[in-house]
Amino acid sequence: MIRPPQRSLAGKLLLAQLLVIIAGATTLALVALAIAPGLFRGHVRDALGVVPEDVARHLDEAFDDAVLLALGIAIAAASITAAAVSWFLSVRIIRPITRLADAAERIARGSYGERVPVTGSDELSVLASAFNDMAASLESAELRRRQLLSDLAHELRTPLAAIEGYVEGVRDGVVPPTAETWSVLETETGRIRRLIDDLQKVSRAEERQLDLRIQLVAPAAIVAEAVRAAEPAFAAKGVALGGAVADGLPPIAVDADRIGQVLANLLENALRHTPVEGRVQVRAEVRGADVELTVSDTGEGIASEHLGRVFERFYRVDSGRTRARGGSGIGLAIARALVEAHRGRIHAESDGPGQGSRFVVSFPASRPERGAEKSGGARSPGLLHSGRGSEHR
Repeated sequence: MIRPPQRSLAGKLLLAQLLVIIAGATTLALVALAIAPGLFRGHVRDALGVVPEDVARHLDEAFDDAVLLALGIAIAAASITAAAVSWFLSVRIIRPITRLADAAERIARGSYGERVPVTGSDELSVLASAFNDMAASLESAELRRRQLLSDLAHELRTPLAAIEGYVEGVRDGVVPPTAETWSVLETETGRIRRLIDDLQKVSRAEERQLDLRIQLVAPAAIVAEAVRAAEPAFAAKGVALGGAVADGLPPIAVDADRIGQVLANLLENALRHTPVEGRVQVRAEVRGADVELTVSDTGEGIASEHLGRVFERFYRVDSGRTRARGGSGIGLAIARALVEAHRGRIHAESDGPGQGSRFVVSFPASRPERGAEKSGGARSPGLLHSGRGSEHR
């Protein structure tokens, strides 16, 4: 909890200014009383000649009184000015700071919707604006946390209920402990394990805790490896899989394993939503100053209102159908986190339901010196068509 101030900043400002005024006035008085009388007497002698003793004493007293009176008036005027300046500063500086402190204390108690007014364009306004941005980020993070816990509880409920039901059935003798029973239990525990692993992956990626081994890699090598690894699953379902890499692509500075994981997740998502005899293709090409890796399919497509949310954790366009297919709802979130960890970009495109979809990953192209590309493998001499037996109908 934020402790209340023991002494207000306005009082400290006033006290500081008064101390400066008193110190200055004391110094001025000492200097004036030590030096000014001698100078004054010298000027009187120069002007009037020899002055009687009583007249000289009277002139000295009048001079001292005038100096002290002037100093007193100056100190009083300066003190009044200091009080006015302190009040002005308390209005212009201390009140906004007090509002910030009060709002910060309420945020610390969990009220993340707090905001402070932003007026003017000075440093305090910049601070207030930054505070509001911070509060908005905290509010957004809290909303995501609550949604994550809610979604996680929902995702775990189904496999846990299945496991609990089978365990109780086996214990009560209602369900025989056959190979099929153990297979179901293994499948459900595997879903929980995959969910936990996926959550760990996306959390580490979003928090920039990944150990990235960045090197120059040829896009052709990434595409070829992703297609080769995914071919068995596509062949089993009867979906055609192909790869195409434009000629003369520059390398990209990435962790090849992590980007391979991105393409694997995108291909898994495409396979899940593409029917038998459909087609999925992985392409690599240059777009402006970037190299784009695209995974396109002829599957279900995505409605426009869902395009901006498909990369959110546990977001499903059709929750029932996707869950039945075994998706954790985190694969695309992992892909986005990994791409952004490389300072790349990823987005989804679709012409609508039934029109297929495209997932586009963009990385800045690297232009190495001659011979620097060897770490990523040779460039494709032309259009690379990957996949022995990748055309399945």
